[in-house]
Amino acid sequence: MDFSLNDDHLALRAAVQRFCEGEFPAERRGDPETPAQARQRLAAMAELGLLGLPFAAEWGGSEQGPVEVMLVAQELGRALGGGAFVGSTVMAGHVLTRLGSHAQQQQWLPALASGALQAAVALYEDGVRYDWHRVQTSARPHGAGYLLNGRKTLVLHGDTAGVLLVVARTAGAVADRAGLSVLAVDAHAPGVQLQGFDTLDGRRAAHVTFTEVAVGADHLLGIPGQAADAVEAALDAAMAALCAEAVGAVDALIVHTAEHLRTRQQFGAPLARFQVLQHRMADMAMALEQLKSMACVAAMAVEAGDAAQRRRLVSAAKVLVGQQGRQIGLWAIQMHGAMGMTDECRVGHYAKRLIVIGQLFGDAAWHLQQVARAR
Repeated sequence: MDFSLNDDHLALRAAVQRFCEGEFPAERRGDPETPAQARQRLAAMAELGLLGLPFAAEWGGSEQGPVEVMLVAQELGRALGGGAFVGSTVMAGHVLTRLGSHAQQQQWLPALASGALQAAVALYEDGVRYDWHRVQTSARPHGAGYLLNGRKTLVLHGDTAGVLLVVARTAGAVADRAGLSVLAVDAHAPGVQLQGFDTLDGRRAAHVTFTEVAVGADHLLGIPGQAADAVEAALDAAMAALCAEAVGAVDALIVHTAEHLRTRQQFGAPLARFQVLQHRMADMAMALEQLKSMACVAAMAVEAGDAAQRRRLVSAAKVLVGQQGRQIGLWAIQMHGAMGMTDECRVGHYAKRLIVIGQLFGDAAWHLQQVARAR
């Protein structure tokens, strides 16, 4: 594989770095966003073209691929920013691009690219752990459309989304991959109940309950009962972006920790003089290089044609991120001492984000099982 970046890649990365330096000051990174800050940053990301990055030009996008998404996610991870970039632009955008008709894409993708609308994929349900295809939420035919009933949990940024892409069962048994469909539901439609909450890393998610929600047939994406492959591809794209975000967060953690070791004095010498801490920093630096390589592998796998190979490589990357990300976060906190446990110290915010990334869409143990089964 060729991991080298061309001039366009370098220019994109530099532009996102400048954006992050302006919108996410170093001393405030990881702090919860106010609604006003979220709107301002969303508008700035739209102006820069990040919200439509992977979309077709006719929908206001720039038709960039997973490698470009990886570069953007790395810089957003370094700044602990990005809001709903992964959930809305990458994951929901991927679902709409794969399943949506021309009219449906025209209805929603330009609004996503301009920042006028956010979308969220309502995927997981209570008690299924990471088996997303175990779906009890039902969409039964009713008149000229469907009636949607069920409950979805941990919908990323679900309480700020204008449209929910709901994975529901239109046929088959609870555990069947066949029979799954995706319906685009107005988040404020009658019968939709949102329960928003803060996640460990200070971001937002929601539990969503659907009670006899009427959805028109024109809001069904793709062929009824045949959405599983597209949803899985969108999930892999989101995981690849999260792996890239973890790379940026780990890189920033190492920079913060190295600076602390150079400036903090103990027993009359900088902490950086102690050999055991030098060894620990070397371990972190080697882990970062491994994470960079696996993030590149995951990004390149997303655009590969072999679905089984894509799932295996993305899961392999997610295993490493889940294992190394959490460990590096804890090491960084340890080397900062007691101050590493405070909100005023940035390393704790990075560690929390890395822990959440490690759990999202499957933890290391779960993805390790997926890799083993694929061999």
